[in-house]
Amino acid sequence: MRRISLCVLLTLSLTTAASAENWPNWRGPTSTGVSTETGLPLKWSDTENIAWKAQIRGLGISSPIVWGDRVFVTSQVGTGIARSGPRLVQGGDPAEAGERALGGAATGVVATRSAETSFLVTAFDRNSGRQLWEYEAAAEGNLPEVHEKHNLATPSPVTDGQRVYALFGTGQLVALDMSGKAMWKRNLSEYGAFNVNWGHGGSPIVYKDMVILQLYHASPASYLLAVDSATGVTKWKADRAGATSYSTPFVMEYPGGVELVVNSSEGMSGHSMANGELLWYINETNRFPIPVATQKDGIIFASRGYRSGPYMAIKPGGKGDVAASHVVWKVETGAPYISSIIEHNGLIYMMGDVGVANVVDATNGQRVWQERLGGVYSASPIAGDGKVYFFSENGETLVLSAGRAPDVLSRNKLNARILGTPAISGGRLFIRSDNTLFAIGK
Repeated sequence: MRRISLCVLLTLSLTTAASAENWPNWRGPTSTGVSTETGLPLKWSDTENIAWKAQIRGLGISSPIVWGDRVFVTSQVGTGIARSGPRLVQGGDPAEAGERALGGAATGVVATRSAETSFLVTAFDRNSGRQLWEYEAAAEGNLPEVHEKHNLATPSPVTDGQRVYALFGTGQLVALDMSGKAMWKRNLSEYGAFNVNWGHGGSPIVYKDMVILQLYHASPASYLLAVDSATGVTKWKADRAGATSYSTPFVMEYPGGVELVVNSSEGMSGHSMANGELLWYINETNRFPIPVATQKDGIIFASRGYRSGPYMAIKPGGKGDVAASHVVWKVETGAPYISSIIEHNGLIYMMGDVGVANVVDATNGQRVWQERLGGVYSASPIAGDGKVYFFSENGETLVLSAGRAPDVLSRNKLNARILGTPAISGGRLFIRSDNTLFAIGK
């Protein structure tokens, strides 16, 4: 009987491992925030349905990524230069609503650089949470100022299964092999001071043999950059003078080709994957463009961000100004400031900054339902297994039934501050707080 039980356990373990979906970058395997996995967790707390939790050295708000049996996160040790800035809560007490500075400090506290500041990439075992390795690099040069709610470890890492690529807010870019050894590294301040108001936010992405970065910092340098994933050597650089952005580029593959979709202070635009050349654009100024586009069935869905900004559906493949020719529909207001939208089974889900959930029909942008559910939100929603997950900054996760009715299945509270978007793999949610990694599920 013992031998049979061991065989059954081994079979179950191998089945789980085989069905586990890699989550190689922020927003998952298709960069849409949607998982194909089933059996995802519904309820948890600090003492319930937690497979494991692991301490992260340093602080950060980047999202975890998963490849095979490993979970990767980035963080910053030591302080940089932080200052108080805009808050999502208006006309009330941000701290009381759950909006606090990095590390849980009260808002309005300004930090200065510590004697030693460094950046970490850490790998954990996906099944047990055991730390496998940690790579550390000293911060180089002058540290740019950041908003008090994050630091210079905000960009999420990305992996292609051969290497893990991590960018930090000083311009330091490193490629590590899967055992944590540095294969190559660069400091992109070689192209100009790596600085944008409130600190860099966009993450690197990988497409075929390229690591692609959107580095729109207005002055002195604003550009898209593609480097060889194996060597770090620049493949192309496309300047966009005067543009700023806190967003991440999105690769749109469709029957007519492939293009890079960008959200910037100038508007939405599509660029050539071969050289970064501007292909199409929709001019529309925006002070703080943060959200990232998504897609479904050959249509781009994008929100612009900032205070209740517009959201829209765009056909790819355009040339020049496509505002009149390729915009399928557009709603002028109602999108979140920071978090990105997701499309799932014909519906677009979004959560407003202070807890107003909005669901619209993806075919025409018309509202299906809207409910005030409470909380303060920076993390982007994720979906899978008939569920949509919204993660508030005070550690509460709302689990909604995916569909055309506002059906809240559960509210799950962790004693944690959550700004990074979680990952899904192997039937678990991997939720990262400022300094802890939680594996939620069986």
